[in-house]
Amino acid sequence: MEFETVPWDIGEPQPAVVEFEGTGQVGGEVLDAGCGAGENAIFLAARGYRVTGVDIAPTAIEWARQRSRDRGAEVEYAVADVTDLRGYDRRFDTIIDSAVFDCLDAEQRDRYAAALHRAAKPGAKLFVVCFSDALPVEVPGVFTISAQNLRTTLGGAGWTITALRVDAFLVTATANAFFRSAGLHLDTDDRGRGRLPAWAVEAVRG
Repeated sequence: MEFETVPWDIGEPQPAVVEFEGTGQVGGEVLDAGCGAGENAIFLAARGYRVTGVDIAPTAIEWARQRSRDRGAEVEYAVADVTDLRGYDRRFDTIIDSAVFDCLDAEQRDRYAAALHRAAKPGAKLFVVCFSDALPVEVPGVFTISAQNLRTTLGGAGWTITALRVDAFLVTATANAFFRSAGLHLDTDDRGRGRLPAWAVEAVRG
């Protein structure tokens, strides 16, 4: 299964990120880890937060910078490996991960969780939304993640999980049509975008 465009680049922030911000838990300096084209970072900057977006893909960072310029959003962007994050030690009060955890293999996830812990201030909040093991079809470049894997990986890196719930990750209408043509009928929103099963995780740095 291959996609011509990024299926989760929906042109706006992921609903799960919007909902997390609405709980009042975002604060201080924010890291959007694996920011992609910048939609979550732009949303958070518009809400008044100081946001840094990092991604290993230079093209994604260029897209994010252009979108931020087009919308007048002030976001600091950098090309960086999220499994390292050297130079960001104890900088962030809040960290957002929107579909990065599930793009990494087991060894990378361990390094990633540890890197996020180093980049976070004591008491910092972490929000992760990732594809779950309820995903009914294989998606290229994505690992399905179990609740136990999240508990083990994040807990092993010094994060205390405060909430772990079933959620959804929104994909474009084009991707939804592709899934439908393959025989997979997803729940959809009023714009024809599909909802894929995901976990939403909230954690605190010890």
